[in-house]
Amino acid sequence: MKISSSFKFLPLALAAAALTFVMTGPVESLQAQPQAKEKEKAKAKAGPTRIKTTVVASGLNHPWSVAWLPNGDMLVTERPGRVRLIHDGVLDPTPISGVPKVHAVRLSGLMEVLPHPNFAQNHYVYLTYTKNLKEEGPVVATTLARGRLEGKALVDVKELLECDSWAGDGGSGSRLAWGKDGMLYMTTGASNGPTAQEGTSLRGKILRLTDEGKPAPGNPFAGKAGFRPEIYSMGHRNSLGLAFNPTTGDLWNNENGPAGGDEVNVIKPGGNYGWPEVSFGRTYEGQRILYTKEGTTPPVIFWAPSIAPSGMMFYTGDRFPAWKGNLFVGAQLGGTVAGTPHLERITLDKNQDETAREAMLVDLKQRVRDVRQGPDGLVYVLTDEENGQLVRIEPAQ
Repeated sequence: MKISSSFKFLPLALAAAALTFVMTGPVESLQAQPQAKEKEKAKAKAGPTRIKTTVVASGLNHPWSVAWLPNGDMLVTERPGRVRLIHDGVLDPTPISGVPKVHAVRLSGLMEVLPHPNFAQNHYVYLTYTKNLKEEGPVVATTLARGRLEGKALVDVKELLECDSWAGDGGSGSRLAWGKDGMLYMTTGASNGPTAQEGTSLRGKILRLTDEGKPAPGNPFAGKAGFRPEIYSMGHRNSLGLAFNPTTGDLWNNENGPAGGDEVNVIKPGGNYGWPEVSFGRTYEGQRILYTKEGTTPPVIFWAPSIAPSGMMFYTGDRFPAWKGNLFVGAQLGGTVAGTPHLERITLDKNQDETAREAMLVDLKQRVRDVRQGPDGLVYVLTDEENGQLVRIEPAQ
């Protein structure tokens, strides 16, 4: 029988020893053992749902992000620098033209694609990518650009924001999300060095921007000496998931830790989330990092060992009633030595505390890069492979 373990804030020694297995049944939090009646309710909510999967598109080269247009078409980014169109469920063999040149080395390249909320009127599409600033280098910067999608071409492409540069290839993960306030929220990475704690740097931050890429009004550090006005929160390592919680309205992110210590955080304006001074992981050399520090906010969920979390969403649809309010996180690693990549489903209680985890799509044996809810209420997953896929999850009949 396969089992799973789930933990919410365990002591690190216990958390580091916890293993994540493929879950075929519900699992209760280790922090509380509900009594019989409550336990049955927890089972009904957390139990696995029978699903079937369909490959919508294959042959995608390290796809990174998927988004829908009002007419039902899908846009998919490929890390080497292409945007692909899926129309009527068929992948167009010709990439969309006009995409900016990107620095596509290792994990760097073209990342997020996100249409403007008023796309039907303005046709704006936003992209984040790694840009090389030097012919010999690399010296790179995480960059935000916008263009108008006209047919199968991006036109009038404009670079809206270029973050400060660094020498190297990694640590450039960038997700986007529109807030109900009409502002654009953008993550930036800072895997190494102190920049996530530096107010003069846009790296290792979540930014809050207007749709023109300018600092949004009311940002927490606006007018404060030594801080960029675009900054909404700081102390982030490499955020690959960003989503608004539909129950609370709070912004949540996930980020990759070093050796362990992957996190999910509830983002508050002006918050400091600790990196590189605080982490539930270790350095790659094996040294422990401080678990807590005054003035920093701990995660609400963490993984040790790492699962390398990626795309993230809250499910709000009607096709999977038992999943309403669940948090989905892509996993590029298995979380154990013998583990495999998967899609992780996390159930939350009325206080938005974690109560259970389910590892899904384990048999796919592919790294999960993005997960999104489609307009049809179904779940769509991108796999990060040279021959990557867009996979649709639907209820089994």
